[in-house]
Amino acid sequence: MQTANVFSSKHGIEHERWFSNEDSYSRLFYRDLKIKYCKAFSGRDIVIVPPGKEMLHHIEDCQVIIPEHIKVDHSLLSTAKKIKLVQTGAGFDNVDIDACTQLGIWAANAAGVNAQAVAEHVMALILSYYKNIPFLDAFMKNRMDEKQLDYTGSEIKGKTIGIIGLGAIGKKVAEFCRAFDMNVLAYARNTVVQSDGFVKMTDFDNLVSASDIVSVHISLNQQTKQLINKAVFKKMKNTALFINTARGGIVNERDLTDALKNRDISGACLDVFESEPLPTDSELRNLCNVILTPHTAGMPDGLKFHKKRYDFFVNNIKRVENGEEPESKLNQLL
Repeated sequence: MQTANVFSSKHGIEHERWFSNEDSYSRLFYRDLKIKYCKAFSGRDIVIVPPGKEMLHHIEDCQVIIPEHIKVDHSLLSTAKKIKLVQTGAGFDNVDIDACTQLGIWAANAAGVNAQAVAEHVMALILSYYKNIPFLDAFMKNRMDEKQLDYTGSEIKGKTIGIIGLGAIGKKVAEFCRAFDMNVLAYARNTVVQSDGFVKMTDFDNLVSASDIVSVHISLNQQTKQLINKAVFKKMKNTALFINTARGGIVNERDLTDALKNRDISGACLDVFESEPLPTDSELRNLCNVILTPHTAGMPDGLKFHKKRYDFFVNNIKRVENGEEPESKLNQLL
């Protein structure tokens, strides 16, 4: 699916252009809900066009683009002569920040707006895994004889979670883990990040080797691409649970699959993948020690409509229109 939200000023009338090839009822319902919201709070009319050549034609008049699953590079930006802002969600690995800066275009993400949703999802995955919720649910719905019930579970009190990346999401996960009487280790590339007395900062190697649970909360870039690979999985406990709700490209998926099949680690909970949607023939779909969700950790409801995020987007658009810097900027213009 390729989608992008674009604000433009063709013929002096403000429009939002929504480029989408979504055709399912639920996606259309979500799209319509989003459109109504943006109309109400931005005062803009909306034009819907499909991706491809027609999208490129309309981008020529854009002032703002909110890209979803499309690459925003120098080539695309150079066709958008009026663009002032590239606004992303939490992740921005699909945007060439340097190209934005070179062309005098603000780039901003919405860091932290989905922290609560993602952190809740992480805790739901941890509890589902250790309490065997998927297995027990299937057991009951398949009307199995309860005398034949045989499984192992665990309490999470006293377990050590290692959080890779202590930004807004990582901090929220740590906060939740405190309530469950867990121990928290954290690793952050930003040396300014300090321990709060509960979270113990440590180096990367110690975190992956000492943790019962390893949860990834960093952005995808050249330094973090396939950071989690065979060598890292070998350093983990063979009882460790690996969780990724950040970006699929941070993990070498082949190495992860092998580690799960060979029981180098105990299991994994995954919301993101190297290729999305996850291919139907992916081996991950067949592994009993894996819990999968379809990149929905950051969404607060089933419609994938995130009011807090779109409030942030509209506010940033207004800031740029008024000659101000956007919040959560990713670059600096002279």
